[in-house]
Amino acid sequence: MNSKLIEPTGRLTGQIEVPGDKSISHRVLMLASLADGESTIHGLSKGQDVQHTMKILSSLGAQLNETESDTLLIQGGGLKEPTEKLYVGNSGTSIRLMSGMLAGLPFSATIDGDESIRKRPMGRIIEPLERMGSTISCLESTGMAPFRIDGGGLEGIEYQMEVPSAQVKGCLMFAGLFAKGDTTVIEITPTRAHTEELFEEVGLEVDTTSTSVTVKPGQPKPFIHKVKGDPSQAAFWVVGATILKGSEVCVKNVYIGRERTGFIDVLLRMGADIKLDPVTNDLNVASSELIGTVIEETEIPGLIDEVPVLAVAAACAEGETHFKGLGELRVKESNRLETIVSEIGSMGLKAEISGDDLVIQGGKLTGGQVDSHGDHRIAMSCAIAALVSTGPTEISGWDAVATSYPSFIADLDALRK
Repeated sequence: MNSKLIEPTGRLTGQIEVPGDKSISHRVLMLASLADGESTIHGLSKGQDVQHTMKILSSLGAQLNETESDTLLIQGGGLKEPTEKLYVGNSGTSIRLMSGMLAGLPFSATIDGDESIRKRPMGRIIEPLERMGSTISCLESTGMAPFRIDGGGLEGIEYQMEVPSAQVKGCLMFAGLFAKGDTTVIEITPTRAHTEELFEEVGLEVDTTSTSVTVKPGQPKPFIHKVKGDPSQAAFWVVGATILKGSEVCVKNVYIGRERTGFIDVLLRMGADIKLDPVTNDLNVASSELIGTVIEETEIPGLIDEVPVLAVAAACAEGETHFKGLGELRVKESNRLETIVSEIGSMGLKAEISGDDLVIQGGKLTGGQVDSHGDHRIAMSCAIAALVSTGPTEISGWDAVATSYPSFIADLDALRK
């Protein structure tokens, strides 16, 4: 496990393109593998999570051929039973979405991940998939990976999600492609709509309302897709440019999907200077003074991945910022609720946890020694905090960043002034 020393910096200036959206990358790869013919994908995320999804699809018989640095050709259709265990590494998206697809395919497969994945709750997908007719056997702990899926013979169901989750919704939508009859997922709180958008793009029948999504069985058509920049990665530079005086940054061609820009809404409410170009999807950011705000529980599904870096913004704001309903952060790559307080807290963040709420008092960050706890978003959020700190910060477990943003340091160096 390596470490990275981040020195404070004066400001961030320039233009940058962040990696392709990770959530979209997983889904287009899976859809291309199901399509009968050749699909072309440009701009995929190069993070380890997406690499694991690619390896799994290859194990299932999809033919993946990289023709240029950012172009992938996929020959889909005719997926077959794998000869080895499928390994997702640290990717919660991979294991949940892939389980939905495997539940519909007429063969058996065993899926597993690293130590972090084995601690994350899988009962939330196992229970509805079994209701649809799949047989899922947990091999070590109930409701946890690793587990074997005996697929095929699914029936469509109507399922109300207990916890807002785009991953659970996407899992059931992929399973619904193989089911007899419609599959409907009811949401109490709207979640990110990656799966719905992409299903419609590749010719699948989807009916959406403000509280539900219904998918009909079907097979995607071959397609060409350009993956836009990941807003969750853009958030690091948006916050960095906001809190470092004299900064001006343009993050180019960012994916602006439903429930993906909640972090922008919060920052604007705090006083940030952010402008979205509706034609190019560029985010133009200039530094500004921030004031504390309240982030309601209903807002959290639209900014769940950006909470760690928003905590950094809150640490630099005047007054108090109150995040409500962050219980889902406890079952991410780390217990993010605890690691935000312990790690960014060791840099001077004044914060306390009250139930599932997080309350942060604005102040000054000092730098120091922190641990990522194997969590890429904690590592990168600490790096942004380090830029505005009064001293250097050493971040151990920096290798976790390769999960989603291998070029983070190169992009930081390009913007440093």
